[in-house]
Amino acid sequence: MRTKLRSKTGDIDLGRKRSKAAQCQSSGRRCKYRRRHANVTNTPTSAPKLRVATYNVHGCMGMDRQRSEARIAEVIAEMSVDIVALQELDLGRRRSAGADQTKIIAEQLGWYSHFHPAMRIDDEHYGNAILSRYQLTFRRAVELPGRPPFFCRENRAAIEVNIETNLGKIHIINTHLGLGWRERLLQAQLFTSVEWRAAIAGDTPIILLGDFNSLRGSRPYRTLNRHLRDVRELIQATGPIRTFPTRFPALAVDHIFVNGAVQPLSLTVHRSPLARIASDHFPLMAEFVLSPHRCPE
Repeated sequence: MRTKLRSKTGDIDLGRKRSKAAQCQSSGRRCKYRRRHANVTNTPTSAPKLRVATYNVHGCMGMDRQRSEARIAEVIAEMSVDIVALQELDLGRRRSAGADQTKIIAEQLGWYSHFHPAMRIDDEHYGNAILSRYQLTFRRAVELPGRPPFFCRENRAAIEVNIETNLGKIHIINTHLGLGWRERLLQAQLFTSVEWRAAIAGDTPIILLGDFNSLRGSRPYRTLNRHLRDVRELIQATGPIRTFPTRFPALAVDHIFVNGAVQPLSLTVHRSPLARIASDHFPLMAEFVLSPHRCPE
């Protein structure tokens, strides 16, 4: 059985206009620069910070039609993140020369990792992984509900790990929702079920991130955003932060949701020259501190 890999769309860099954007923010005026750039940054703080990213790596197949796990690892290193959630990874598949892509990337970075297959066909696996500078503990993995559409018969899954970071213990959930709108809605509802919300209701920071194949305003997105918060809203981004496709970023389908235990400082689409060709998605990354309203444990 062959799985079709898809494409999506990319985004923008705030760097050169940051000072003007900051002037607008401090004066209370509406800032025209925020509309031009995908990156948004809140007031800097001296508190410990954690930087995370989500990255659909497209089987490590670049826009130049060359497969390179090393190139994906280089893009991750460019971002200086602490944790990254990856989607569309191969393990033992013929199309990837039998490579364990998660292991190759993690070893190049010198990081810890956990891979979970969403699909298994004989000895060939295809799924998602979480990589971290910090040691991680596997918590659970689930197959997501919903019937895939005829044009993409792909099972979907979610993986959750606990990671002891400089902010303390963090729950990280990585997922990749389906292409059919009905299955996406069912899958989004899973994360708002009593079982999942029991963990979310606690004071431990939760970060749910991945490729949701959902635009802002869609029913799956709104379902998730009722129980968690999209980082875009928390930093008051005034425009879409597009991640797909890298050739001409037009869609914001990759998202990062959090509970109230963490406060985002920034949200950035990493649009380096290498990231532009390494995959069909740009990585989306955010930086966090603990929320000042969080009760001490």
